[in-house]
Amino acid sequence: MTRVAILWHMHQPYYEDLATREHILPWVRLHALKDYYGMVALLREFPGVRMTFNLVPSLLVQLEAFAEARARDRFLELSLKAAADLDEGDVDFILENFFHAQRQHMIDAYPRYGELLARRGGGALTSLTERRAAGARFGVDDLRDLQVWHKLAWIDPFYLDGDARIRTLLAKGRGFTEADKQILREVELELLNKVIPEYRQAAERGQIELSASPFYHPIVPLMCDTDVYLRTHPDARRPREPFRRPEDAADQLERAAACHARLFGKRPVGLWPSEGSVSDAIVPLVHAAGFSWMATDEMILARTLGIAFTRDVRGQVEQPERLYAPYIVRAGGAGVACTFRDHVLSDLIGFVYSGWAPEAAADDFVGRLAEAGRRYAQRTGGEEALIPIILDGENAWEHFVGGGRPFLRALYQRLEGHSELRTVTMAEGCAGAKKELGGIFPGSWIDANFYIWIGHADDQKGWSQLADARAALDVATGNRSVDPAALAEAREEILIAEGSDWFWWYGDDHSSAHDLEFDDLFRRHVRNAYQRLQAPIPDELFVSNISKAAGPAVQTEPNALLAPKIDGEETSYFEWLGAGTLEVHDVAGAMHQTDRRQSLVTLVHFGFDRERLFVRVDASQRIVDLLAGGRELSLKFFTPGGVRFSVRQAFGRLTGSYWDRQRNAQGWTERGPGGAAAAAGTVLEVALPIADLGVASGQPVAFFVSVYDDGGAEVERHPAHRPIELTAPDDLFEARQWRA
Repeated sequence: MTRVAILWHMHQPYYEDLATREHILPWVRLHALKDYYGMVALLREFPGVRMTFNLVPSLLVQLEAFAEARARDRFLELSLKAAADLDEGDVDFILENFFHAQRQHMIDAYPRYGELLARRGGGALTSLTERRAAGARFGVDDLRDLQVWHKLAWIDPFYLDGDARIRTLLAKGRGFTEADKQILREVELELLNKVIPEYRQAAERGQIELSASPFYHPIVPLMCDTDVYLRTHPDARRPREPFRRPEDAADQLERAAACHARLFGKRPVGLWPSEGSVSDAIVPLVHAAGFSWMATDEMILARTLGIAFTRDVRGQVEQPERLYAPYIVRAGGAGVACTFRDHVLSDLIGFVYSGWAPEAAADDFVGRLAEAGRRYAQRTGGEEALIPIILDGENAWEHFVGGGRPFLRALYQRLEGHSELRTVTMAEGCAGAKKELGGIFPGSWIDANFYIWIGHADDQKGWSQLADARAALDVATGNRSVDPAALAEAREEILIAEGSDWFWWYGDDHSSAHDLEFDDLFRRHVRNAYQRLQAPIPDELFVSNISKAAGPAVQTEPNALLAPKIDGEETSYFEWLGAGTLEVHDVAGAMHQTDRRQSLVTLVHFGFDRERLFVRVDASQRIVDLLAGGRELSLKFFTPGGVRFSVRQAFGRLTGSYWDRQRNAQGWTERGPGGAAAAAGTVLEVALPIADLGVASGQPVAFFVSVYDDGGAEVERHPAHRPIELTAPDDLFEARQWRA
């Protein structure tokens, strides 16, 4: 009899900004509607099938929050807002984000949803003109229908097929009402509240095993020592300082076990290390946290054994006696059982069978399993094979007919009644492991290395930022004046930032429509840690780590020397005519403010004469009134670093002063106005001698425009991801502009 150990990995990163309590992306909630409940509920139809579900704690705690209606994200808020009350910014967001679904099975399958996408246009809306033109094509009824379809297309197939409320909405198709949206919200909350109990019940009846990953899904070997990457890439660039925090790795493992104990009544014995990442250093940590088995990829086993797995023309492994057995990995004085997934068989489900008829795909897969088991028995004198099938349990199904349910039903039906195959949990499969490994090759389930998470310059910058923040936490921990609650909050932010997903989207390996959101959220978690510690936030944490592509082009360059009158008014149309500009559309894009207020700053002009940098700031109201209300406007320089020029009103008069960041102390120190000039009226106009900035002709200047409230908290920063960048003019500046 061949044992088949299927593990479905259910994972989402931690999307919540702990400072604002907003969940930046909606994938926990949407996948809960479509996949998390139905994947385990389906097993009620097949009581003879046993398997393992790996539930990542960062997913589970967010599921709890959404089920209890404590969590919120902008997608959810705008799906519930009355369509007649949507403003231009809301419509922009909806049209840009409410079509993030698989085209064939989740949009075009529903005529009205497909019609709305055609009305919007299929490409990205990259400019304000495009957004406004698209918005003009949508009436209130169209927007309301889109609010419904954005969620309805994600509803679980059990509900699509059998729930009367959902069947009524599907039959209606268009012309939805606000009451229909509330019905859909009731179904949403019902589904969210079913997820965790359904897994608990399946585990209690013994049909599934629940395994875990480290709490916030970090790459544990890199946490123990980022230099482990040099094992496969000895000449690679490295972060500024190695990241070596095995204590954090141990904490992430212990927290994961404790979370499962709280939710499911007992600690897990199985671990899917994040991204299947393993090394000798993690073995004693995994053992100490109470895990008796872990799993990774077949390439890790091949490199550990110093062999290569080869396959025949049908894809069958030609060394089955090596792959289809559990091992005991011994390292650091500890031992943990380990299985190694057949990545060819696993990838057939993840990437191939979606294009097949469900019955044919199930027949093919089961036939391959049976043949693999026979080959193992022939090589081992009749021993039972253990074939681990491990893959993502949520993202593949939107590419399958019927959300993958027809395929899964066909597969489980065949497995349940097969004379040569028996499904087992991973713990059952690992029990009695006899083969031993005196260590394990360091790598992940992708190419048996860690390149994706530390190989690119963007990754290395992120690890450097983490190392700096972690060191700042150490310093604060030794300071008795720091509030213990603030220390705990800062540590939580750093643990979140250690997650693998932020680094997955850095570099040139992977890209999505939300790269900027992932980058921003990583840097925001690290910034939040410094804020909790009341420590200066490094300037680079306000600048995107993404080097492979910039955000939308919103900056125009200066094309002439300027000579404005610094009086706070637009004295002449021509005085700022040659300036560069930055147009600001939405403050939420920069700071994800929870109240989604219209940005105060609307336009920035900038340029030079031979000796001075000129900046003009336009706002949604008179600058002089903003300052009188306690606001402060600052130019925060990224190049040269550690310089800020702030304008505020004090004792009824305008003051403008340079402030320098103190490298070895908290905060900024005022050094006076120097030769600067500033005036506030309808607009703010500033003239700064470039000598005061320490900049010479031909050298770069980069700055942000920031707004502070009357309590000194920064409430806006523009641009969103990169500073305004320009170069102090040299002797040939005018000649180059004339030729252009």
